[in-house]
Amino acid sequence: MLNRFVVGRSATSLALPAVAPRNGTELLALAHGQVWAVGHATEECTVTATPGEKGPWLTTAGHCLATAAERQAAVAALSHGDLGPAVLLPGSHMTVVHDGGRTWVFGDGAGVVPVYWLEHEGGVWWATAATPLAALTGATPDLAWLLADLVLSGVDFRLETAHFKGVRRVPPGSALVLREHAVPEVVRLPAGPGVLTLGEGARRLREALTTAVTRRALAVERVTTDLSGGVDSSSVTCLAVRERPLLAVTYTDARMAEDDDLLFARRIAAEVGGITHQVIDAREARVKHFDGLEDPDALPTTDLPSMSLGVLSLLAARLAPIAAYGSGAHLTGRGGDNVLAAPSSHRVDAFLAGRRLEAFRSTSGFARVCRIEPWRAWRQLTAATATSYSRALERLADRFAEPFPAAWRPAPADALAWCSATAAARWLTPAGRRAVSQLVGSRVPHAAGHTAPGALHDRLDLEWMAGEHATFDAIARQLWGVPIHAPFLDTAVAAACLAIPPFERARPGVYKPLARVALAHLVPGWLLTRQTKTLFTTSVFDGLAANAPVLQRILAASQLAAAGLLDARQAAADLESGIAGAPAPLGALHALLVAELWLTHLTTAAAYTAWWQPVPEGSIPCP
Repeated sequence: MLNRFVVGRSATSLALPAVAPRNGTELLALAHGQVWAVGHATEECTVTATPGEKGPWLTTAGHCLATAAERQAAVAALSHGDLGPAVLLPGSHMTVVHDGGRTWVFGDGAGVVPVYWLEHEGGVWWATAATPLAALTGATPDLAWLLADLVLSGVDFRLETAHFKGVRRVPPGSALVLREHAVPEVVRLPAGPGVLTLGEGARRLREALTTAVTRRALAVERVTTDLSGGVDSSSVTCLAVRERPLLAVTYTDARMAEDDDLLFARRIAAEVGGITHQVIDAREARVKHFDGLEDPDALPTTDLPSMSLGVLSLLAARLAPIAAYGSGAHLTGRGGDNVLAAPSSHRVDAFLAGRRLEAFRSTSGFARVCRIEPWRAWRQLTAATATSYSRALERLADRFAEPFPAAWRPAPADALAWCSATAAARWLTPAGRRAVSQLVGSRVPHAAGHTAPGALHDRLDLEWMAGEHATFDAIARQLWGVPIHAPFLDTAVAAACLAIPPFERARPGVYKPLARVALAHLVPGWLLTRQTKTLFTTSVFDGLAANAPVLQRILAASQLAAAGLLDARQAAADLESGIAGAPAPLGALHALLVAELWLTHLTTAAAYTAWWQPVPEGSIPCP
C-alpha cells in the first residue's frame, strides 16, 4: 500500500467531514480545515510560526532541509506578503502556508511532491497523491491521460489534470489557495532567479547542490549512494562523503561491463577517501529486466505507472546491501541529465534568441550523430522557429486523424520539433486516436505562455523524471524500507539550472558544461571531462527474451485494448520483435507494460477502505 502522503480538507460550506485518512496523524487543525500526514516520521513534519505574535504559519512535510533560522526568515517574509523564501526552502517537500483566512498548499518545483485536489461533500480535499482522492470519490483512471503519456512528446497534457477523472492537479510552480467557504484558486508562485548566465547559474547550483547533498548526509547516521560512474551519481557521492563515510553501490551486467561506467566508479572509490564500494553484478545476482511481474496484485502500489516496475529485480539486487547497511538516506544522481544537460530542441531556442549561426552549426552536429542528412535537421529547425506552439499543437491533433502505418517510426529530426508522436502512436485504434487528438486540441488555448521548445521540453522532461523518482522512492520504502533521495530534483537546484537558457547549458563537444563550471574542485577534474554515457538497450533485449511468456500475457489482457483504445495485436507484434532481438520501440513497450500493470493493480489499490476510515463522533472541530 502507498504509505506516504499528506492530505487536507478545507471547508467550503458548513458540512463536516465524515472521514479521515486511514493511519493518518493530524498535522494541523485550522479553523476551516485539517491536515493529516500518513507515513511521515515526527521529525519530517515541522510547523513554524511568527514568534511572540499572531502571524503566518509555515508547515512542511517531507524532506525539508531548512535550518530553524531559514524557516524563521521565510515566516518573517510571509508577514510582509513575500512567499519567495518559503518556495525556495532547501529540500523536497510539501508546504502549507496559513495566514489569516488564506491557506497556500504547494509541492516542490520539480514535481516530486505533487499536489492534487477536488471538491467533495462541502469541502476541498487535497493530497500529495491522487489515488486516495480517487478512492474518496470513486474516480476512475483517465485512459486518455495514460494514452497521452504513451504516445506524445512535447505536449503539456498534465497541466491541471490528473490521471484520474475529476481529480485536478496543481502544476509545479503553482499553489492551491484556499479561503474559508470560498472557491479555491490555483495561482502561480513567485518565479525563481530569472534568466541567468552559465556562470551565474553555476554559482547558484554549486551552493544549492552542496546544501542538498551535505544536509541529507548529516541528517542520518548512515548514508549510501548510487555510484554508476557517471557525472551525476559520482558528483553526489563525492559531495556526500565530504561529510561522513558512506557505502556506494555500482550495478553492472554482462552488457554494461563492456562499457566504462564500472571503470570510472572504481576509480572514484579508490581515489576519494571514505567510500566503501560494492559492485552488484546481475550475472551473479541472476536478475534481468521485467523479472517478477507474474502477479500484479503482489506488486507495490504507486500513485502513477512506474518504469521501476520493469526493473524490480534489478532494484532488489542493488538495494539489498543498502537495506542491510541500515541506510537512513540513499542518494542518487536522478535528475542530473535533466538539469545539467539540455534537450535536443535547445537549438531552436538558440535560433529564436538570435544565435542563428550557432544553431545551424549545432544542428549539423546533431544530424551527424543521428546519421541523417543535414538538410532534414535544418528543415525541422526552421519549421519549428517559424511555428507557434499553439499551431504546432493544432497540426499534431490533426495528424492523429489518420492511422500511423505499421512500420512508422518517429523521425530523428522530430527531437527538434515543438511536439510530436512517439512510436507507440501506431498502436492506437481510431477511438484511441480521437481521444489523443481531443486532448492535444484541448491544450491549444493554454499554449500562449510557451515561447521556445527547448524550455518547454526542459520543464516537461523534469516533471516526468520527478514522477519517476517519486514512484521509485515509494517502491523502495514499501519493499526494502529504504528512502530514496534525488538532490538534483530539489527545488533550489532545479531552479538554478533551468534559469540558464537550455542552449547555454550545451556546448559542442563538451558533455555537461554546467557541471564542469559548478562542480570544479568539488569532484575530481577527470570525472567532469568524461564524454561517454552508457546505454542499457542490450540489457533490455535480454529481459524481454527471458520473460516473454509473462509479458505476452500482460499485453493479451490489456485494459487499454479492452476499452477499444489500443490495438493489442500491433503492440504484441512489436513485443515479439523485441523478444527476438530485432529493432523494437523498447521505451514505448516498457511504458505500456507498466501502465497495464498499474491499471490491473489499481482494482485493489484504489479501494475506499484501503485509504479512508470514519471519523469518530465528536472528534471533528467546528469549521
